[in-house]
Amino acid sequence: MDETFQLAREIPYLPPSPAEHLPIGLIGCGGISANHLRGYRRAGFPVTALCDIDLECARARQAEFFPAAAISSDYREVLKRDDVAIVDITTHPRERPPIIAAALEAGRHVLSQKPFVEDLDEGDRLCDLADRCERVLAVNQNGRWAPHFSYARQAVATGVIGAVTGVHMSVHWDHSWIKGTAFEQVKHLILYDYAIHWFDMVACLFADRRITRVSASTSRAVGQDVEPHLLGQALIECSDGQASLAFDGFTPQGTEDRTFIAGSSGSISSIGPGNKEQTLTVSTADWTYQPALQGCWFPDGFRGTMGELQASLLTGRPPSINARDNLRSLELCFAAVASAELGRPVNVGDVRRLPA
Repeated sequence: MDETFQLAREIPYLPPSPAEHLPIGLIGCGGISANHLRGYRRAGFPVTALCDIDLECARARQAEFFPAAAISSDYREVLKRDDVAIVDITTHPRERPPIIAAALEAGRHVLSQKPFVEDLDEGDRLCDLADRCERVLAVNQNGRWAPHFSYARQAVATGVIGAVTGVHMSVHWDHSWIKGTAFEQVKHLILYDYAIHWFDMVACLFADRRITRVSASTSRAVGQDVEPHLLGQALIECSDGQASLAFDGFTPQGTEDRTFIAGSSGSISSIGPGNKEQTLTVSTADWTYQPALQGCWFPDGFRGTMGELQASLLTGRPPSINARDNLRSLELCFAAVASAELGRPVNVGDVRRLPA
C-alpha cells in the first residue's frame, strides 16, 4: 500500500483526550461560553467555577451545564480558589488583558478566547509574563479542531500532499444575526472577529514559510441592514506560495463553505453548506481518498482547544495553540485590516495594533 495513502487514512484529527483532567474556572458567561461548556461537558472536563459580572448569566450556565460549579460576579474570586488550575477567559478582547495578567500572576494557566489581543506589543508582554510566572498561556483558536480543518492541518504537517503552494478558502453565509448585539459595533467584524480563524489556518498551513504581504478590502452588501461591512476578501503573498480568502457574509440562501489546498504532490479540497458539514477529499497522482470525518466545529472545536491545553500541561510540552505562536496569525489579520482601511497592500509585520 502507498505510504502516503496509509498516512492519509490514519490522520489523528480528533480532539485530544488526555488521560487526566485539570479543573477549569470560566470567566465570562456570555453567548460563546455555551459552546465552551458544551464541549467540556462532552469531554468530561471538570468546570468548578463560573463567573460573570451579571451573576444571573453565571447562574444560568451553572443550571444548564455544571450544577456543582461555584458562581460569582468577580473574577478575582475565581483566582482565589484552590480547585481551579486553568482559567478560561471568554470576555470581549478589550476587557481580557488585565484578567489574563491577574490569572497568570495568581499561578493559573490561561486559555484566552480569540482574537487574543488588539495590540501585538501587549500580546508580547502577556507572553513574557506567562514565562516569568512559569504558566502556560494559550489561545482558543477553536477552528483548528473543526474536523475538516484539523484533518487538513495534520495531513499537511505529515507531508501527505507535499509542500503547500496555494491555500484558497471562501465562505458564503448570513452573518446578519449580529443585528442589535455588541458585535454590530465592531467595524471590521468580518476581517477581524470572524476571519481570524481563516487567517490562523493560513498561518498554520504556511508554518514553515514567511508570509510577506496582504491586500484586502471590505464593502457593504446590497440589502444588508447591519452596520459593519459584511463582504470581505484578502490576497496573501508568501515565499513560494499564495493564499486567497473570500467572505460573503450576506448570503441568506444557498450557503457554501469551501477550502482548497494545493500541494507539490497532491491537494486537499473540502466543501459543504457550512463549516459544520463538510466533505473532504485528498487527491494525489495515485489515489483519491475521502475520510468519513466525525464531529462538528461546534462544540468539538472548543473541546479540542481545551484538550490540547490539558494534554500539553500533563505531558510538559508547549501547546500548539500557545499565545506567542498566535501572534503570527494576528500579525496577518492586522495587516489585512490595515490594507482594507488604507486601500493598498500592507507588509505583514508592519502593523502592531488593530486599526481603530
